[in-house]
Amino acid sequence: MGRQLDCSTMLNALLPTSNLLREGWAKESISKCDFLNNIMGNVFGKRYDVTQETKELKELHEMVREGFELLGAFNLSDYLPWLSYFYDPYHIKERCAVLVPKVKKFVGRIIEEHQQNGGSTKLSDDADFVDVMLSLEGEEKMEKNDMIAVLWEMIFRGTDTTALLTEWVMAELVLNQNIQGKLQKELDDVVGSRKITDADIVNLPYLQAVVKETLRVHPPGPLLSWARLSTSDVLLSNGMIIPSNTTAMVNMWHITHDPKVWEEPLVFKPERFLESDGGANVDVRGSDLRLAPFGAGRRVCPGKNLGLATVNLWVAKLVQNFKWVADQEHPVDFSEVLKLSCEMKHPLIAQVTPRKLVGSF
Repeated sequence: MGRQLDCSTMLNALLPTSNLLREGWAKESISKCDFLNNIMGNVFGKRYDVTQETKELKELHEMVREGFELLGAFNLSDYLPWLSYFYDPYHIKERCAVLVPKVKKFVGRIIEEHQQNGGSTKLSDDADFVDVMLSLEGEEKMEKNDMIAVLWEMIFRGTDTTALLTEWVMAELVLNQNIQGKLQKELDDVVGSRKITDADIVNLPYLQAVVKETLRVHPPGPLLSWARLSTSDVLLSNGMIIPSNTTAMVNMWHITHDPKVWEEPLVFKPERFLESDGGANVDVRGSDLRLAPFGAGRRVCPGKNLGLATVNLWVAKLVQNFKWVADQEHPVDFSEVLKLSCEMKHPLIAQVTPRKLVGSF
């Protein structure tokens, strides 16, 4: 229900724009407000009125923004670790030392509120992720600091990658009008004029294929999906040896664009994921390493299911309610820039026209 309300807020925000989505719509309009509110509701069980910036909401925005800047900032000591002891020109260590206590205090306060409300003893139908973590027992039970780290990771990464992925999807649909039309037809046939719900997504295979193809062509974490430290020398099948204590990062972008793995890898073709069209029903949640944008194994992203559910629902609503076309003065540019995630260098600007009566969001 909360995700529906957050999405309705976002859709209504598109209406006063005179049919023009302004620059930075995904990063500024959605990521910092609607997506953040959606993730907060699912993880922490609380939402904010984004039209009124309260002290707590302002504090949350500042922590998320500072975290983005710190992780995306160039840090020379990442390459020369010994340098950090006496040279920190960008004040990375100093800023981290200020941010970490704030995060612990903010997230810790919410955990304590859940504990006081009986969150660790029983789970109700409206339980959030904090309630689930507090209910773990035995070997699965987590220490408070571990809980804070996992919860902050979901909030921090969830507000960034889901918004950026939605922007990439809509950019592809703007340029590929035939795909947008095919998706709108599926939505009209399956859902009609009623509101789309989470339960509808399983019956929308082309929508899921569009999101998967976007993850393939524009993986949010092209180099940062799996950062691992080898504990011993590792011999690869090609004869290369990765020495012990080496930090290795998998180049997911190369895998998803490898012509040996994917036919016509540079072509945006959702049909490659439809079994009815001769494609393969690839699971993007870590079991198929041809496309594993959320990682795999024990360190797989804990918010993968929430992120996929959010993007699928929001893209479905954006396409069901609006017709998206390119803005002639600001053509879609797929140039990329790698910060914390892989972003559009020039944010999407598009013309949007409502497809049906306002108020059906």
